Amino acid sequence: MRQPWRVAVVGGGIAGLAAAVRLRDRAPAGTEITVYEQSGALGGKLRTGELAGQPVEFGAESFLMRDPTGAESAAVALARRLGLADQIVHPTVGQAALVIDGGLRPIPGGTLVGVPGDLDRVTTVARPTVDADTDGGRPLIGPDADVSVGALVRSRFGDEVVERLVDPMLGGVYAGRADDLSLVTTMPALARAARVEHTLTGAVRAAQAAAPRAPGAPVFGTLAGGLSTLVEAAVTASGATVRRDAAVRELTPTATGWRLTVGPPRAPDDGSGSRRGGRRAELESSKVDVDAVVLAVPARPAARLLAGPAPAAAASVGELDYASVALVTLALPQPELPELSGFLVPSTEGLLIKASTFFTTKWGHLRRPDGLALVRASVGRYGEEAHLQRPDADLAATVHRELSAVLGAPLPAPIDGHVQRWGGALPQYTPGHADRVGAARTALRAAHPTLVLAGAGYDGVGIPVCVRSGETAADEIITALGGSAR
Repeated sequence: MRQPWRVAVVGGGIAGLAAAVRLRDRAPAGTEITVYEQSGALGGKLRTGELAGQPVEFGAESFLMRDPTGAESAAVALARRLGLADQIVHPTVGQAALVIDGGLRPIPGGTLVGVPGDLDRVTTVARPTVDADTDGGRPLIGPDADVSVGALVRSRFGDEVVERLVDPMLGGVYAGRADDLSLVTTMPALARAARVEHTLTGAVRAAQAAAPRAPGAPVFGTLAGGLSTLVEAAVTASGATVRRDAAVRELTPTATGWRLTVGPPRAPDDGSGSRRGGRRAELESSKVDVDAVVLAVPARPAARLLAGPAPAAAASVGELDYASVALVTLALPQPELPELSGFLVPSTEGLLIKASTFFTTKWGHLRRPDGLALVRASVGRYGEEAHLQRPDADLAATVHRELSAVLGAPLPAPIDGHVQRWGGALPQYTPGHADRVGAARTALRAAHPTLVLAGAGYDGVGIPVCVRSGETAADEIITALGGSAR
């Protein structure tokens, strides 16, 4: 008689939880699913908290409503599957701004993550090079090539378009630099068009046309109850056994699947080079046998786990670096805020803040009759982690001072505040990232088809991408186990 499958999902972020839901929906009845989460909290970068009696996101804020083809995004589909579709709400204010020369200017329309399809529309914020984007008689990039976004845009539109438009747009998402980030991974639609089109303006327009959006259709959504409700509903729907504070320290292939060495998280380094509690953790470790593993953790811990069974894959995965950020949220009594969703800050402005969101302006369901406003600022760029070593109070005071300067008037003193630090949170996809991940996955499929990677470290950031990554991993596991004699 066929025994129930046993599948381990290592990592309790949204990618891992989406994999668990897909396994429950599509794997044979009775499949045993266990989610191992090293921390005490599920959801990864999805974390809804409370400030001044108001729910507020301390991590990811929203999700795209559509995927690159124009179809419903994986995040919307998951919310629908979990019975949360009626909780999806949209921004009531969509216009954002850029900080240029110390003041706010509206972000021009018609761009693709800041890359313009019409140079005339961006002259309010940047002076493009107007004669460099010429038709050279061949596509912008080769069929298998990858370049940095900054290198491509600088060569066609000049430095100001990169520094004042593209860099802050990408920095708001990745906390990285356009000159370092892969076109293929961060802007796949533009990369596809660039393999056909001979000019960058033509490529932008082709990419936009490939994913048409109905006039007035919302771009972003969130859940009225907070994004943590998506996490909670996914845990329930998956029916998985969840083990919090459970660190998977080793993966060992067996004749029928995998053996996991699981134990409590190790204590932080005490500065002496040893970790307190290490001996206790070793004594409390246990061995668990499973048929398959979805490895939905960031690249560095994934590389450590892959080092034994798949050293070549580990080497490819381990090349990925991450940026750290802090999110500073202030509760301000009746401030005078512009009718904007927020603003982005080019690094050339010299501010600690790289982006800010006016939560209670942007999201109508969060507005309060007493006029209390929640304003969040993102702090930290790749390579500037030293700024994040400041105490919470210092970060909050700097954010308050810089917000006041940008808005041109002193803001009232906050009545409450919160600093959320996300260490190593945002992957930095350098050119060639997709090829490196593809090589790692090819090696795993050949040697260990029941071990599959999922998550932002491999497929891109954003809730829809992570959900799709987890679901795809689950489908691969089901396919791999479907031919088993068990």
